[in-house]
Amino acid sequence: MESDAKGKGEISVEGYKESNIKKARLQSTLAALVNDPILSDVPKKPTLSDVDTLISLELGSAMRISVLKLDGTSFDVAVMNSATVKDLKLAIRKKINEMEQSKMGHRHISWNHVWRNFCLSYHNETLLDDNAPVQHFGIHNHSQVHFVPYIALKDSRKHSKRRRHRFFHGLSRLS
Repeated sequence: MESDAKGKGEISVEGYKESNIKKARLQSTLAALVNDPILSDVPKKPTLSDVDTLISLELGSAMRISVLKLDGTSFDVAVMNSATVKDLKLAIRKKINEMEQSKMGHRHISWNHVWRNFCLSYHNETLLDDNAPVQHFGIHNHSQVHFVPYIALKDSRKHSKRRRHRFFHGLSRLS
């Protein structure tokens, strides 16, 4: 009986050693994955779509686009080759929100305000049609787009409504 108990004790020690070896291997593998340059683009809370886009980027069916902000700084986003301007805007929104979250915690950015007052531009052509594929503008892998102030035409209904609102709001203050 004593030999059985001793045998079980030895197995548990060996099992403990194997468990530690497995944990060490797992930690080593995770450390290698985290430091892998391919995975450096993975966001902190990735979605399946994020992972799919990054895999597609490696396979050549997605593109990395650099976005130049008005302050002169830039960042990269990845979108599928078939992406529209709207897809690019969504990728920019997600990336900026992640960057702001990591710097300052939760900070609300009014994207309606951003897109009403600024637009994206590529080689002096403004990207105003959200449904247009970005490749129709000549955008390809490693292209750079930039934010530019958006000046609406005088006959634009959105801005004329805002002007009317300001006019009538100003009149109500005078009364």
